[in-house]
Amino acid sequence: MLGSTSVPARSRPFGERLAPAARLLVCATVPWFVCVWLGTSTAPVPAALPAVLILRDDVFAAPRLALERLVGVVVGVVLSVLVLHWLPPGSLSFLVLVVCACAGMFLLRHDGSPNQQVLITALVIYATPVPGYPLARLEETAVGIAVVVLLGPLLWPPDPYREALSGLEEYRTGLGALLERIAARAAAGRPTGPAPADPFARWRRPYEMSAALDRRTGRLLLLPPRQAPTGAADTLRPRLRLAARTAPALLFLAREMEIRSSAVDGGGPEAGGGGPSDTAPGGADGAVRAMAPLVGATASALDAALRGEDCTDRLRLARELELRHRAAHPGRRDAVLRAGLHLTHEALAEHLDPAPG
Repeated sequence: MLGSTSVPARSRPFGERLAPAARLLVCATVPWFVCVWLGTSTAPVPAALPAVLILRDDVFAAPRLALERLVGVVVGVVLSVLVLHWLPPGSLSFLVLVVCACAGMFLLRHDGSPNQQVLITALVIYATPVPGYPLARLEETAVGIAVVVLLGPLLWPPDPYREALSGLEEYRTGLGALLERIAARAAAGRPTGPAPADPFARWRRPYEMSAALDRRTGRLLLLPPRQAPTGAADTLRPRLRLAARTAPALLFLAREMEIRSSAVDGGGPEAGGGGPSDTAPGGADGAVRAMAPLVGATASALDAALRGEDCTDRLRLARELELRHRAAHPGRRDAVLRAGLHLTHEALAEHLDPAPG
Protein backbone atom coordinates (compact mmCIF):
# COMPACT_ATOMS: atom_id res chain seq x y z
CA MET A 1 0.00 0.00 0.00
CA LEU A 2 2.68 2.40 0.96
CA GLY A 3 5.24 1.44 -1.61
CA SER A 4 8.03 1.83 0.91
CA THR A 5 11.20 -0.13 0.95
CA SER A 6 11.53 -2.70 3.68
CA VAL A 7 14.16 -2.03 6.32
CA PRO A 8 15.74 -4.80 8.36
CA ALA A 9 15.72 -4.70 12.12
CA ARG A 10 18.09 -2.10 13.46
CA SER A 11 21.48 -3.62 14.13
CA ARG A 12 24.74 -1.90 14.85
CA PRO A 13 28.02 -3.07 13.32
CA PHE A 14 30.43 -4.84 15.64
CA GLY A 15 32.80 -1.87 15.55
CA GLU A 16 30.10 0.51 16.76
CA ARG A 17 29.10 -1.86 19.55
CA LEU A 18 32.74 -2.27 20.59
CA ALA A 19 33.46 1.47 20.66
CA PRO A 20 31.63 2.27 23.96
CA ALA A 21 33.44 -0.56 25.77
CA ALA A 22 36.80 0.50 24.41
CA ARG A 23 36.10 4.14 25.30
CA LEU A 24 35.16 3.14 28.84
CA LEU A 25 38.27 0.99 29.21
CA VAL A 26 40.63 3.75 28.11
CA CYS A 27 38.94 6.50 30.15
CA ALA A 28 39.02 4.34 33.28
CA THR A 29 42.59 3.06 33.07
CA VAL A 30 44.30 6.31 32.03
CA PRO A 31 43.27 8.34 35.14
CA TRP A 32 44.06 5.33 37.34
CA PHE A 33 47.68 5.20 36.19
CA VAL A 34 47.96 9.01 36.20
CA CYS A 35 46.93 9.11 39.86
CA VAL A 36 49.28 6.23 40.72
CA TRP A 37 52.08 8.17 39.02
CA LEU A 38 51.13 11.32 40.96
CA GLY A 39 51.12 9.33 44.18
CA THR A 40 47.65 10.20 45.41
CA SER A 41 47.11 6.58 46.48
CA THR A 42 47.97 3.04 45.47
CA ALA A 43 44.37 2.24 44.51
CA PRO A 44 42.76 5.43 43.08
CA VAL A 45 39.28 4.02 42.59
CA PRO A 46 37.63 7.51 42.51
CA ALA A 47 39.71 8.28 39.41
CA ALA A 48 38.16 5.42 37.47
CA LEU A 49 34.58 5.97 38.68
CA PRO A 50 33.79 8.99 36.45
CA ALA A 51 34.28 6.90 33.32
CA VAL A 52 31.97 4.19 34.65
CA LEU A 53 29.26 6.60 35.81
CA ILE A 54 29.47 9.29 33.11
CA LEU A 55 30.25 7.51 29.84
CA ARG A 56 26.88 5.98 29.14
CA ASP A 57 24.84 5.79 25.95
CA ASP A 58 25.08 9.51 25.22
CA VAL A 59 28.74 10.50 25.20
CA PHE A 60 27.73 14.07 24.31
CA ALA A 61 26.17 14.43 27.77
CA ALA A 62 29.55 13.72 29.43
CA PRO A 63 30.51 17.40 30.01
CA ARG A 64 27.28 18.14 31.89
CA LEU A 65 27.39 14.92 33.90
CA ALA A 66 31.07 15.47 34.71
CA LEU A 67 30.40 18.98 36.00
CA GLU A 68 27.49 17.73 38.13
CA ARG A 69 29.65 14.96 39.57
CA LEU A 70 32.53 17.31 40.33
CA VAL A 71 30.25 19.79 42.11
CA GLY A 72 28.69 16.95 44.10
CA VAL A 73 32.10 15.64 45.16
CA VAL A 74 33.30 19.11 46.22
CA VAL A 75 30.15 19.74 48.28
CA GLY A 76 30.33 16.28 49.86
CA VAL A 77 33.98 16.74 50.80
CA VAL A 78 33.35 20.17 52.31
CA LEU A 79 30.37 18.93 54.33
CA SER A 80 32.21 15.91 55.72
CA VAL A 81 35.31 17.92 56.58
CA LEU A 82 33.30 20.58 58.39
CA VAL A 83 31.23 18.05 60.34
CA LEU A 84 34.30 16.06 61.39
CA HIS A 85 36.08 19.27 62.35
CA TRP A 86 33.31 20.69 64.57
CA LEU A 87 31.68 17.51 65.92
CA PRO A 88 33.32 14.36 67.27
CA PRO A 89 32.54 11.07 65.49
CA GLY A 90 29.32 9.60 66.78
CA SER A 91 25.58 9.44 66.27
CA LEU A 92 25.07 13.21 66.42
CA SER A 93 27.71 14.03 63.83
CA PHE A 94 26.47 11.24 61.54
CA LEU A 95 22.90 12.52 61.76
CA VAL A 96 23.99 16.10 61.03
CA LEU A 97 26.08 14.92 58.07
CA VAL A 98 23.23 12.88 56.56
CA VAL A 99 20.73 15.73 56.92
CA CYS A 100 23.10 18.29 55.37
CA ALA A 101 24.16 15.94 52.59
CA CYS A 102 20.54 15.11 51.71
CA ALA A 103 19.71 18.82 51.62
CA GLY A 104 22.67 19.50 49.34
CA MET A 105 21.78 16.52 47.18
CA PHE A 106 18.33 17.93 46.47
CA LEU A 107 19.49 21.55 46.16
CA LEU A 108 21.91 20.48 43.42
CA ARG A 109 19.37 18.37 41.54
CA HIS A 110 19.15 18.59 37.76
CA ASP A 111 16.02 17.80 35.75
CA GLY A 112 14.39 16.55 38.92
CA SER A 113 17.18 14.05 39.69
CA PRO A 114 19.09 14.65 42.95
CA ASN A 115 22.87 14.79 42.89
CA GLN A 116 23.56 11.58 44.78
CA GLN A 117 27.29 12.17 44.67
CA VAL A 118 26.97 14.67 47.55
CA LEU A 119 25.66 12.04 49.97
CA ILE A 120 27.92 9.25 48.69
CA THR A 121 31.09 11.35 48.98
CA ALA A 122 30.17 12.69 52.40
CA LEU A 123 29.50 9.20 53.78
CA VAL A 124 32.67 7.69 52.28
CA ILE A 125 34.89 10.42 53.73
CA TYR A 126 33.11 10.24 57.08
CA ALA A 127 33.76 6.49 57.18
CA THR A 128 37.43 6.98 56.22
CA PRO A 129 38.86 9.44 58.76
CA VAL A 130 42.37 9.26 57.34
CA PRO A 131 44.45 12.46 57.16
CA GLY A 132 44.75 13.67 53.58
CA TYR A 133 42.03 11.40 52.20
CA PRO A 134 39.52 14.21 51.39
CA LEU A 135 42.14 16.03 49.32
CA ALA A 136 43.20 12.81 47.61
CA ARG A 137 39.60 12.03 46.69
CA LEU A 138 39.20 15.50 45.21
CA GLU A 139 42.37 15.13 43.17
CA GLU A 140 41.51 11.67 41.90
CA THR A 141 37.97 12.68 40.98
CA ALA A 142 39.24 15.78 39.17
CA VAL A 143 41.75 13.71 37.19
CA GLY A 144 39.09 11.16 36.22
CA ILE A 145 36.64 13.85 35.15
CA ALA A 146 39.30 15.71 33.15
CA VAL A 147 40.18 12.55 31.24
CA VAL A 148 36.52 11.75 30.54
CA VAL A 149 35.72 15.28 29.33
CA LEU A 150 38.89 15.83 27.28
CA LEU A 151 39.53 12.33 25.97
CA GLY A 152 36.07 10.78 25.81
CA PRO A 153 34.75 12.74 22.79
CA LEU A 154 37.97 12.00 20.89
CA LEU A 155 37.67 8.23 21.14
CA TRP A 156 35.41 6.80 18.44
CA PRO A 157 32.82 9.57 18.66
CA PRO A 158 29.32 8.52 17.62
CA ASP A 159 27.69 10.25 14.68
CA PRO A 160 24.53 12.05 15.87
CA TYR A 161 23.29 12.57 12.31
CA ARG A 162 23.60 8.90 11.44
CA GLU A 163 21.85 7.90 14.66
CA ALA A 164 19.03 10.36 13.98
CA LEU A 165 18.66 9.05 10.44
CA SER A 166 18.52 5.48 11.68
CA GLY A 167 15.92 6.41 14.29
CA LEU A 168 13.81 8.29 11.75
CA GLU A 169 13.93 5.33 9.35
CA GLU A 170 12.85 2.99 12.14
CA TYR A 171 9.99 5.33 13.08
CA ARG A 172 8.92 5.68 9.42
CA THR A 173 8.71 1.95 8.80
CA GLY A 174 6.86 1.33 12.06
CA LEU A 175 4.42 4.15 11.32
CA GLY A 176 3.83 2.85 7.81
CA ALA A 177 3.04 -0.61 9.13
CA LEU A 178 0.64 0.85 11.69
CA LEU A 179 -1.25 3.00 9.18
CA GLU A 180 -1.41 0.11 6.74
CA ARG A 181 -2.93 -2.06 9.46
CA ILE A 182 -5.43 0.67 10.37
CA ALA A 183 -6.48 1.03 6.73
CA ALA A 184 -6.88 -2.75 6.31
CA ARG A 185 -8.99 -3.09 9.44
CA ALA A 186 -11.09 -0.08 8.48
CA ALA A 187 -11.80 -1.63 5.07
CA ALA A 188 -12.86 -4.83 6.82
CA GLY A 189 -15.00 -2.92 9.35
CA ARG A 190 -13.12 -4.33 12.32
CA PRO A 191 -11.51 -2.69 15.38
CA THR A 192 -7.89 -1.62 15.02
CA GLY A 193 -6.68 -4.26 17.46
CA PRO A 194 -5.43 -4.29 21.07
CA ALA A 195 -3.62 -1.21 22.33
CA PRO A 196 0.14 -1.55 22.95
CA ALA A 197 1.61 -1.60 26.44
CA ASP A 198 2.75 2.02 26.10
CA PRO A 199 0.39 3.62 23.56
CA PHE A 200 2.33 6.90 23.53
CA ALA A 201 5.85 5.50 23.11
CA ARG A 202 5.68 5.55 19.29
CA TRP A 203 4.39 9.11 19.16
CA ARG A 204 7.06 10.44 21.51
CA ARG A 205 9.86 9.18 19.30
CA PRO A 206 10.00 12.18 16.89
CA TYR A 207 10.30 14.61 19.80
CA GLU A 208 12.97 12.50 21.47
CA MET A 209 15.00 12.23 18.25
CA SER A 210 14.79 15.98 17.58
CA ALA A 211 15.78 16.83 21.14
CA ALA A 212 18.68 14.35 21.07
CA LEU A 213 19.99 15.73 17.77
CA ASP A 214 19.80 19.33 19.01
CA ARG A 215 21.47 18.39 22.28
CA ARG A 216 24.29 16.45 20.65
CA THR A 217 25.08 18.86 17.83
CA GLY A 218 24.63 22.01 19.92
CA ARG A 219 27.52 21.22 22.27
CA LEU A 220 31.05 22.53 21.89
CA LEU A 221 33.07 19.38 21.26
CA LEU A 222 36.74 18.91 20.61
CA LEU A 223 35.96 17.26 17.30
CA PRO A 224 33.03 18.13 15.03
CA PRO A 225 30.61 15.24 14.46
CA ARG A 226 30.80 13.41 11.18
CA GLN A 227 28.41 14.48 8.49
CA ALA A 228 25.34 12.46 7.71
CA PRO A 229 25.76 9.96 4.87
CA THR A 230 24.80 10.92 1.32
CA GLY A 231 24.25 14.55 2.29
CA ALA A 232 20.99 13.78 4.10
CA ALA A 233 21.77 16.25 6.89
CA ASP A 234 20.23 19.07 4.82
CA THR A 235 16.78 17.46 4.91
CA LEU A 236 17.07 15.62 8.20
CA ARG A 237 15.81 18.37 10.50
CA PRO A 238 12.79 19.26 8.30
CA ARG A 239 11.85 15.58 8.17
CA LEU A 240 12.16 15.29 11.95
CA ARG A 241 9.97 18.37 12.34
CA LEU A 242 7.41 16.84 9.99
CA ALA A 243 7.39 13.62 12.00
CA ALA A 244 6.94 15.59 15.23
CA ARG A 245 4.15 17.74 13.76
CA THR A 246 2.17 14.81 12.39
CA ALA A 247 2.56 12.56 15.45
CA PRO A 248 -0.28 14.15 17.51
CA ALA A 249 -2.64 14.16 14.53
CA LEU A 250 -1.95 10.51 13.73
CA LEU A 251 -2.32 9.55 17.38
CA PHE A 252 -5.75 11.20 17.33
CA LEU A 253 -6.58 9.35 14.09
CA ALA A 254 -5.57 5.99 15.53
CA ARG A 255 -7.57 6.51 18.71
CA GLU A 256 -10.65 7.79 16.86
CA MET A 257 -10.58 4.88 14.42
CA GLU A 258 -10.18 2.43 17.28
CA ILE A 259 -13.09 3.94 19.25
CA ARG A 260 -15.36 4.26 16.23
CA SER A 261 -14.63 0.76 14.94
CA SER A 262 -14.97 -0.78 18.40
CA ALA A 263 -18.32 0.94 18.97
CA VAL A 264 -19.66 -0.42 15.69
CA ASP A 265 -18.19 -3.86 16.30
CA GLY A 266 -19.91 -4.00 19.67
CA GLY A 267 -23.22 -2.74 18.31
CA GLY A 268 -22.93 0.63 20.10
CA PRO A 269 -25.02 3.61 19.01
CA GLU A 270 -23.63 6.02 16.47
CA ALA A 271 -24.76 9.18 18.28
CA GLY A 272 -23.90 12.34 16.43
CA GLY A 273 -23.17 10.60 13.17
CA GLY A 274 -24.59 11.28 9.80
CA GLY A 275 -27.67 9.12 10.36
CA PRO A 276 -28.71 5.61 9.33
CA SER A 277 -27.13 5.97 5.91
CA ASP A 278 -23.69 5.88 7.58
CA THR A 279 -24.17 2.26 8.53
CA ALA A 280 -23.66 -0.42 5.92
CA PRO A 281 -26.06 -3.37 5.67
CA GLY A 282 -23.50 -5.64 7.35
CA GLY A 283 -23.48 -3.44 10.45
CA ALA A 284 -20.12 -1.75 9.78
CA ASP A 285 -19.77 2.02 9.89
CA GLY A 286 -19.77 3.30 6.31
CA ALA A 287 -17.67 6.34 7.15
CA VAL A 288 -15.02 4.19 8.79
CA ARG A 289 -14.94 1.75 5.86
CA ALA A 290 -14.66 4.64 3.41
CA MET A 291 -11.62 5.92 5.34
CA ALA A 292 -9.46 2.99 4.16
CA PRO A 293 -8.29 4.47 0.81
CA LEU A 294 -7.91 7.91 2.43
CA VAL A 295 -5.69 6.51 5.20
CA GLY A 296 -3.66 4.58 2.63
CA ALA A 297 -3.11 7.63 0.40
CA THR A 298 -2.14 9.80 3.36
CA ALA A 299 0.24 7.15 4.66
CA SER A 300 1.86 6.91 1.23
CA ALA A 301 2.37 10.69 1.03
CA LEU A 302 3.79 10.88 4.55
CA ASP A 303 6.04 7.90 3.93
CA ALA A 304 7.53 9.58 0.86
CA ALA A 305 8.03 12.87 2.72
CA LEU A 306 9.78 11.17 5.63
CA ARG A 307 12.09 9.46 3.12
CA GLY A 308 12.99 12.89 1.72
CA GLU A 309 11.14 12.41 -1.57
CA ASP A 310 8.63 14.62 -3.34
CA CYS A 311 5.12 13.74 -2.22
CA THR A 312 3.18 16.39 -4.17
CA ASP A 313 1.22 13.97 -6.34
CA ARG A 314 0.46 11.64 -3.44
CA LEU A 315 -0.70 14.53 -1.27
CA ARG A 316 -2.94 15.78 -4.08
CA LEU A 317 -4.53 12.33 -4.32
CA ALA A 318 -5.02 12.18 -0.55
CA ARG A 319 -6.74 15.56 -0.53
CA GLU A 320 -9.02 14.53 -3.36
CA LEU A 321 -10.02 11.45 -1.41
CA GLU A 322 -10.63 13.62 1.64
CA LEU A 323 -12.99 15.85 -0.36
CA ARG A 324 -14.88 12.80 -1.63
CA HIS A 325 -15.19 11.43 1.88
CA ARG A 326 -16.42 14.80 3.12
CA ALA A 327 -19.07 14.92 0.39
CA ALA A 328 -20.21 11.37 1.07
CA HIS A 329 -20.13 11.69 4.89
CA PRO A 330 -20.85 15.29 5.90
CA GLY A 331 -21.81 14.46 9.48
CA ARG A 332 -20.14 16.31 12.33
CA ARG A 333 -18.79 13.13 13.83
CA ASP A 334 -17.36 12.11 10.47
CA ALA A 335 -15.56 15.46 10.30
CA VAL A 336 -13.94 14.60 13.63
CA LEU A 337 -12.94 11.24 12.18
CA ARG A 338 -11.15 13.00 9.32
CA ALA A 339 -9.51 15.64 11.54
CA GLY A 340 -6.27 13.73 12.11
CA LEU A 341 -5.76 13.17 8.39
CA HIS A 342 -6.66 16.78 7.56
CA LEU A 343 -4.04 18.08 9.99
CA THR A 344 -1.52 15.65 8.50
CA HIS A 345 -2.27 17.02 5.02
CA GLU A 346 -1.71 20.57 6.28
CA ALA A 347 1.65 19.61 7.79
CA LEU A 348 2.70 17.91 4.56
CA ALA A 349 1.71 20.97 2.53
CA GLU A 350 3.80 23.24 4.76
CA HIS A 351 6.66 20.76 4.55
CA LEU A 352 6.58 20.98 0.74
CA ASP A 353 6.25 24.76 0.70
CA PRO A 354 7.62 26.14 3.99
CA ALA A 355 6.64 29.69 4.88
CA PRO A 356 9.45 32.24 4.41
CA GLY A 357 11.27 33.40 7.50
